[in-house]
Amino acid sequence: MTSNILELFAKRHSFYDINDNIPVDTNVIDIVKEAMNIYPSSFNAQEARLVLLLGENHKKFWDITKNKLLQTAPQDKHTGIDERINSFSKGFGTILYFIDINIVKDLEQKYSLYAENFTTWANQSNAMLQYMIWTAFANQQIGASLQHYNPLIDEEIKKEFNIPDSWQLVAQMPFGGISSIPKAHKTENLEQKLIILR
Repeated sequence: MTSNILELFAKRHSFYDINDNIPVDTNVIDIVKEAMNIYPSSFNAQEARLVLLLGENHKKFWDITKNKLLQTAPQDKHTGIDERINSFSKGFGTILYFIDINIVKDLEQKYSLYAENFTTWANQSNAMLQYMIWTAFANQQIGASLQHYNPLIDEEIKKEFNIPDSWQLVAQMPFGGISSIPKAHKTENLEQKLIILR
């Protein structure tokens, strides 16, 4: 376990080469539940919703996604799509991240002064939840990445997994054991993107 929070953040990467073997002492469900209990949200709205797909449901999700992509993408992209989606399917599971838009609409009506901000705030809260889980996974030697195949897959996914209409899909996170470590990304010079005023 990592104690320094910045060191912990540095362990988080986009892992695409994953497998279905995660550390035996890791309880994925507990990590997800705890993150759901403590993530921040504006007005304590708690509008984030998750679906944790394991086993055959995890594989079914990526089969649906691949089929939808192959139906719409040019033929010359099919091989790349097949390879990328298969890499996700090899993982241990997938988290689907949603926002309950009914909660957002209720807040817009209740606090009209801030109405135009609630969708943005809901997405920001959801992003923090995503980052919390992603980082917690990294600390347990679980690789993950964040994907965005919505809205292409939304209708079929809701039907297949009986997801409420008010849940709006915002991201997908395949995760699993780490088969290989990705190369570190080059970072830009901080002087080009950071202003410090004293």
